[in-house]
Amino acid sequence: MRLTIRPGGFDDPAQGWTGGYATRGSTGAVYLNGEFTVLEDPYARRKIFTLIGLYSPKGPDWANMGRSLIRGMLNSARGISDKDQSPQAQAARRIGGFADLDGLEFVARIDVGTDAMGEEKNEIRAAVPPDHRDYARIMGTAPAPIAPSGAASPTASAPAQTAPATPGRPSWAE
Repeated sequence: MRLTIRPGGFDDPAQGWTGGYATRGSTGAVYLNGEFTVLEDPYARRKIFTLIGLYSPKGPDWANMGRSLIRGMLNSARGISDKDQSPQAQAARRIGGFADLDGLEFVARIDVGTDAMGEEKNEIRAAVPPDHRDYARIMGTAPAPIAPSGAASPTASAPAQTAPATPGRPSWAE
């Protein structure tokens, strides 16, 4: 996936939110308006839109989920295990601002959820870390396992789903 942040024009320098990347909603919530583009076939160029929470007047949960997603995207993009707490890993997770996230490429887990109208939609559930069993194969750094004759390949049972949505079938996409 490639993240493109759709600028919302909201800045709060005290929070480090500069450059106009953040959006402030009518409820007072602040988020990054993310447009995620699938980079590889069979769903290349398809898009998923996801809000990445920065602040909610209802409490810290939404911001914590947003921080967790950003950390996961950085880990995936930069090949860092979530368990790695070395100074080098911590430095690789630091960003100078939201501009550092704009254009970030990483591996993502996509699932089917529902929107506010109850319609099915694809959602970015999590970034896939480099210590996940499928990461190297997805990133093209390891050969895909060979299935026995007549058996389905591992990717055939869980294709990347970006559209149309298929309930109950999680997938991995780059």
